[in-house]
Amino acid sequence: MYDVVIVGGGPAGYAAALYAHNYGLETALVEKDELGGTCLLRGCIPAKAWLQAAEVFTTVANAGEFGVQTSEPGFDWGVALARKQQIVDGLVSGLKGLLKQRKVDVVNGFGRLDGPGRVVVDDGARVLETRNVIVATGSVPRSIPGYEFDGERIVSSDHALDWAERPQRVAIIGAGAIGCEFASLLVDLGSEVTLFELMDQIVPGADAKAARELQKHLKRRGVKIHTGVSVGEPRMTDGGVVVPFGEDSVEVDVVLVAVGRAPVTDSVGLQTTRAQVDRGYVVADLETMQTAEPGVYAVGDLLAGTPQLAHAGFAEGIAAVTHIATGRAAGPDYRAIPLVVYTHPEMAEVGLTEAAAVEQGFEVETHSHSFLGVGRARIIGQNQGMVKVVVQKDGPILGASVVGPQAGELIHELMYIVGWEALPEEAAAFIHAHPTLSEAVGETLLSSTGRSLH
Repeated sequence: MYDVVIVGGGPAGYAAALYAHNYGLETALVEKDELGGTCLLRGCIPAKAWLQAAEVFTTVANAGEFGVQTSEPGFDWGVALARKQQIVDGLVSGLKGLLKQRKVDVVNGFGRLDGPGRVVVDDGARVLETRNVIVATGSVPRSIPGYEFDGERIVSSDHALDWAERPQRVAIIGAGAIGCEFASLLVDLGSEVTLFELMDQIVPGADAKAARELQKHLKRRGVKIHTGVSVGEPRMTDGGVVVPFGEDSVEVDVVLVAVGRAPVTDSVGLQTTRAQVDRGYVVADLETMQTAEPGVYAVGDLLAGTPQLAHAGFAEGIAAVTHIATGRAAGPDYRAIPLVVYTHPEMAEVGLTEAAAVEQGFEVETHSHSFLGVGRARIIGQNQGMVKVVVQKDGPILGASVVGPQAGELIHELMYIVGWEALPEEAAAFIHAHPTLSEAVGETLLSSTGRSLH
């Protein structure tokens, strides 16, 4: 009898499995694929490996600005692909070793619930009895009508991460984080990229000013962006795929559909419990991660009403294990979970956007500072972008956005500020080293007190 059986070996699932050792819980982890889930195998890690390769390429291409004389660089796609896979394989190997060290029983196979306290693997090849189950089966890329995936001309991000060669002409449908990241890396490596978004801004839901700033820089680098448009039925030709939109169309070699991800909850046996499902997502108490069935928990991308982010999944796995072991509610503070878009420049946000704060009834002020005059940003040749904070009038800082170099790192200072509900005067009292990129944050915080510097 196990204390907990986890179905799904992605970030939320393996985080729960690793954390369980803190309480001495007998733990099993069931995974039908390689350990690591979408993030490690087909998402965060491989995508960022490609983005890093693109960044190195552009750095070398622009080295002359720094007085470094080089010939025009070439890009060996096969070498970059192999390096991406080497990174993934190394992290998977490390994860396996860590799970073994923590004495987690890893069971390879398709796991499904057969009532509370019982997980069947591969239709009965093995049955695991347990006091608690954590469902962490993740998500898969969504398609749209007419753009069903064939793996060649119509692809998902899963396929695109393993392209054998660089596509010359690419249409990307969906300008969320995934779509924008692929647009950024492909245009940097020389592809012609057209990006479509149904909503009126890229990265829907992000701060409007931050989204406009990112869009401006993507356009400058050659990405053709169409917002507020829908695409029509594709037409296959000898030369590629014709994608109609409005009164116009574009012919490309491949279409990447990046319109979001669907939860994987079919066939995992939730109907054998009292757990509730809403449009495929599992409903759970976000303080404990427990579903309507006592002893059955849900974490990660399949969880209703939460961001589909690996680091959110980590926190949810920890919360579920904490409740199992102690009975204590320790849910994540979703308000202070950062979102990062790893484009060039990067974009990161935490807390409420200006629009969301107003919608929730807050009277707000906003303050921003450009990277244009930040010394360190100019030194590295990346002085584009800005920092913005949203402040409740006579109250704390509610949210923040960063577009610029290393935004994904800079956002964490603002994460603490939002999470601790710091007042502008409290946050601005600390000194930022000079010259650093983080001075842009410091300048914005000073402005939020009503006393700016530069």
